[in-house]
Amino acid sequence: MVARWNNRPPKFHRLGAQSRLAFCNLRAVRMKFSCFFSLPRRLAVTAGFLAIAGLPTARLAAENAADPTKVDHSEPLVLKTDPRLKLHLGAERLVMANGLQPSMICTARGTLIVQAQRTDKPQPSKRISYPCEIGTVVSRDGGNTWTEFPRKPGENGLNFEGGVIQLRNGRVLALDTYITPGKTDGTGGGQVYFSDDDWRTLQGPVNNFFEIPGVNFFGSTDDYGRSHAAARLHRRILELPGGDLLTTLYCWYQGDRVPVYYMPTMWKTRVMLLRSSDQGRNWRLISTIATDPKLTPEGFGEPVLARISGGPHAGRLRCYMRTGRDLYQTWSDDEGATWVAPRPVNFGVVDVHRTQDWAEMFRGVVDKDGKPIDLEGAFVDPDAIELRSGLLVLAVGARMPARACWPRAGFARNGDYLAFSLDHGETWSHVVQLVSGVLTTHYMAIEETPTDNELFVVYDLGDWSSGKGRSIFGRPLTLEIAAAAK
Repeated sequence: MVARWNNRPPKFHRLGAQSRLAFCNLRAVRMKFSCFFSLPRRLAVTAGFLAIAGLPTARLAAENAADPTKVDHSEPLVLKTDPRLKLHLGAERLVMANGLQPSMICTARGTLIVQAQRTDKPQPSKRISYPCEIGTVVSRDGGNTWTEFPRKPGENGLNFEGGVIQLRNGRVLALDTYITPGKTDGTGGGQVYFSDDDWRTLQGPVNNFFEIPGVNFFGSTDDYGRSHAAARLHRRILELPGGDLLTTLYCWYQGDRVPVYYMPTMWKTRVMLLRSSDQGRNWRLISTIATDPKLTPEGFGEPVLARISGGPHAGRLRCYMRTGRDLYQTWSDDEGATWVAPRPVNFGVVDVHRTQDWAEMFRGVVDKDGKPIDLEGAFVDPDAIELRSGLLVLAVGARMPARACWPRAGFARNGDYLAFSLDHGETWSHVVQLVSGVLTTHYMAIEETPTDNELFVVYDLGDWSSGKGRSIFGRPLTLEIAAAAK
């Protein structure tokens, strides 16, 4: 499973907040750069960072990470223009200091709730949790100001990377991302949370049940080589006209043992569709959305689901997925019972295979075995939403190259993208690069506000490893759609 953090050593809790942040950044430097240096050189690099920063072994000063909001910024670029669409971008504002890889929901009252990874250690727990704290912030003024939403003392709480939705009855329902092994084969257990007061309070967790015949929770690691006995719910939950819920997960099945090229202990994943008829308390498997271990470097993962409400294919489900290279898509016209063969999305202006465009920046860079690095790029973690006007919006990050874009982030097309479709996802006629050539982990989230065609997008700047800051930022967006395009 794709996960991006490192376990911290003993005595970490004895450091102050700023020292913990500095320690995590330096530890992440060692881990993230391990693909480029041998063990002796990794030790030397770590010692060099400590010496440069003047950090004694007993205590870590935090000069290089005292303010995680001090990051490099870039200006948005319009790469492809559709004259039927005008996009107005608002000013960038800070959403969460010391955060990475956001998830978000906007309620019917306009309340924005954002979660992201922080550097603090999670609480001890028998249930699997993310290897770092998941923080939550809330804005009730359109994203201008943000307040911390506290967790229950001693608990890790909700990680709604697993999906969050406001139902038609007004209740906000959120799924924790982890499904753990059940009492019998082919079953799993998860957690669901609820809010009936616009996220002023949160009830849960309530245990929920998953029926997934053939699922294999055991054997593979995540992408840092850690044991990962769980399946992962991811991104959006959809409420069908009849009230049933749909969501996606990525996982392994019995027999799924094809390794990922950069982490041989991690197996390629597949994407599945689940359905609930009781507001998320019980889920049953509907179908395999995508699986083909020979087609893509990572299999299929990090899915997002959207439902088309109008046009010639009203009711169509569209699913977009990370693969370790291209962004892939598939669709279903029978509520997910069957899916077309997955295929790459073509934006027309960004190509993760055009290595000649950035090869010179990486001349002479080698991996841990002394071999030239893999120059191919990769799309990661798409988010998609159909607006009430019928416009389809896709947010996605593009890493160029896929695993060397952090030590050298400056290639112009390396960054975060927003793509807009006026024909329900058939083509993407308007493309904006929101973040360009600066440090980011390339994860985003997008939501429509209560005002039609007004959106809020969040993204991270900085990374785990550079010591150059790490925080979540956001922008409001307003769209004008020509009458002829509606």
